[in-house]
Amino acid sequence: MSNPSNILVLGAGLVGQAMALDMHRNGHRVVVADRDPQALEGLKNRGLDLRETDFESPRLDDLLSRADLVIGAAPGALGYRLMERVIDAGRNLVDISFCPEDFMDLDRKARDRGLCVVADMGVAPGMCNALLGFHDAHMEVESYRCLVGGLPFRREWPLEYKSSWSPMDCLEEYIRPARFRVDGEDVVREALSDQERVDCGPAGILEAWNSDGLRSLLSSFPHIPNLVEKTLRYPGTVDYLRVLRTLGYFSTDPVEVGPQSIRPIDLTAALLFPRFRLEPGEGEFTYMMVEIRGREKGQPAGYRYSLYDEYHRESDTLSMARCTGYTCTGVASMVLDGTLKETGVLPPERVATTQDRIDILLNYLADRGVRYAKEAI
Repeated sequence: MSNPSNILVLGAGLVGQAMALDMHRNGHRVVVADRDPQALEGLKNRGLDLRETDFESPRLDDLLSRADLVIGAAPGALGYRLMERVIDAGRNLVDISFCPEDFMDLDRKARDRGLCVVADMGVAPGMCNALLGFHDAHMEVESYRCLVGGLPFRREWPLEYKSSWSPMDCLEEYIRPARFRVDGEDVVREALSDQERVDCGPAGILEAWNSDGLRSLLSSFPHIPNLVEKTLRYPGTVDYLRVLRTLGYFSTDPVEVGPQSIRPIDLTAALLFPRFRLEPGEGEFTYMMVEIRGREKGQPAGYRYSLYDEYHRESDTLSMARCTGYTCTGVASMVLDGTLKETGVLPPERVATTQDRIDILLNYLADRGVRYAKEAI
């Protein structure tokens, strides 16, 4: 390992906690900042420096000034502003916030400062992008298909779903139009459309539907004629989500309720969050399948990557936190040791285009029990 560095983790949610502990195990000095003291409570007595800090507070500037590298794990609504603030502070950043804004708008600012800022570096977006980026550099890719989801082991009525991430970010998946590409044409369809049932191996039969997960892939790979990503849930989930959406429960338009004006989505998030929360020790799993097809050395070629990961009971770490967080910390380690030298804002498809880099990242994950099975198709 390189010399210990000062790492600042912004956000102490379940994924942020997993990343902070991983960087600490790597031998670095880790500060974790969050405005919620309850979120920080889970990291007490773990060798970390915990700071209760509002991300809009000037006190954050002092923490940024002491960091060699920042890891962003804030909710998506805060992600872009925090990215900009980290760049203004002159610090490298690896981020998983999945902000709704176009993070490439900050590329020039980061490049002018000589900084390396990696955005969306989780599992999806994130690792799936990196796999496509690697193969695009070594073959003529004609199609990319990603199916991904995280689900609790127990299917409990009425939701049959629980989440390890921000409930508002989760609800965004159900309302944000899905962008993808078919036969060279960019297509926009409503979220939850084009349902299909898929045999997901150890995860069983799951339901896939269109979600807006391609993000930067659409602009990074204008030459790839077919790009699609779908989210996975237990069969039947889409039906009740459509009912809620149709009835207006995901609406952002305020409605008058007595003397108050409220957004239905805020009430929905408040009602669902307790049900979304995984109970201590409750098991869950992550499944992702990535298929990349095209031509290699003039011949038809295709590759399938499959990930199935479960809650790690010994360390009490959720699978989605492992799969998302360790991908991010793997890339953070590449920035720290100089493996990743590019400057500017990098989408995840640009971090591992060479064989040595993709091997480093896959091996980093495998060392932590997150394993991708690769096969030719």
